[in-house]
Amino acid sequence: MTQKKVEEDDVPQNCQSVALIIGVTGIVGNSLAEILPGTDTPGGPWKVYGVARHPRPSWNVDYPIEYIQCDISSPEETQSKLTLLADVTHVFYVTWAIRPTELKMCEINGKIFQSVLDAIIPNFPNLSHICLQTGLKHYHGSFEMFEKIAHDTPYHESLSRLPAPNFYYTLEDILFEEVKKKEGLTWSIHRPGLIFGFSPYSIMNIIGTLCIYATICKHEGLPLRFPGSKSAWDGYSYCSDADLTAEHQIWASVDPNAKNEAFNISNGDVFKWKHLWKVLAEEFQVEAEEFDESKRWTLAEMMKDKGRIWKEIVKENGLVESKLEEIGGWWFVDLVLIGECPLDTMNKSKEHGFLGFRNSKNAFISWINKIKTCKIVP
Repeated sequence: MTQKKVEEDDVPQNCQSVALIIGVTGIVGNSLAEILPGTDTPGGPWKVYGVARHPRPSWNVDYPIEYIQCDISSPEETQSKLTLLADVTHVFYVTWAIRPTELKMCEINGKIFQSVLDAIIPNFPNLSHICLQTGLKHYHGSFEMFEKIAHDTPYHESLSRLPAPNFYYTLEDILFEEVKKKEGLTWSIHRPGLIFGFSPYSIMNIIGTLCIYATICKHEGLPLRFPGSKSAWDGYSYCSDADLTAEHQIWASVDPNAKNEAFNISNGDVFKWKHLWKVLAEEFQVEAEEFDESKRWTLAEMMKDKGRIWKEIVKENGLVESKLEEIGGWWFVDLVLIGECPLDTMNKSKEHGFLGFRNSKNAFISWINKIKTCKIVP
């Protein structure tokens, strides 16, 4: 982008709102980038800036947004690039940094979020709303404490914070303090569960990871084995569609009934992995092996030496260049499928006026097709 300050007069006259997506190549950032510019999107027409630390990937270039490469972990780069965007009215913060412990997660994510808000709040005169995406770790604790101190389900927004470090709490506290600095500035917090969506850059992209696993099984003539527990196989699970999550954030950013509130966001139905496993096998034309709990194993262990195989698959099928260790979130899938899925409730969102929903099986198939269309898997 041209390195000059964007003034209010530079905004096209037909734009009602100007969005800044922090984390535009992430799993929900991609959905926001696709949905916000739509002609029928609430609050629009929208002008959209998208920020990410990577160069713009091929699967993102069709979105009509202004892409800004910026490493927000650098306060200097954040100040130099974000302060130019003075016409922004709404911020969607949908990114995070991973570290080995929750205390380190609190530290790095707090610093980054504070740096972003330091750049935007004093320099965006028309800023009216900030959407912060967190998640259900708010209710069940960090990966270190996973379900050891969790609230009883179903999770609802009035539950108290857990007595342990949690970087979601750190981000919320920073947000609550910073919005006080600008009169009329509102906020919303969005807590999705397991997200069904598309982003090769997301370390928590379960559908992308399963598609890569199924592709390797097909290439090697192996059956599709379920790498989880019996409770995950037979029990009820639920998810949050990435497009639905984006719609939820857009709703909260423009609807007065949603201001200054925290909301869960999920599809509104349940599914069983034993049913979706058959769907996954059908989509990749591989055999789905019958589940046998005595044969427990992990994707992380199975995939540790598959980098060469993946390189062959990419070359043979003309796929987008990728490294297996960068696009396969094996540890995350192993964690998700280790036990019973905690459920949430969407009552608060419904009571405030959001009635969106998704059919999770249809969403599963749709995102598999998206991953294939974008040439991430064949």
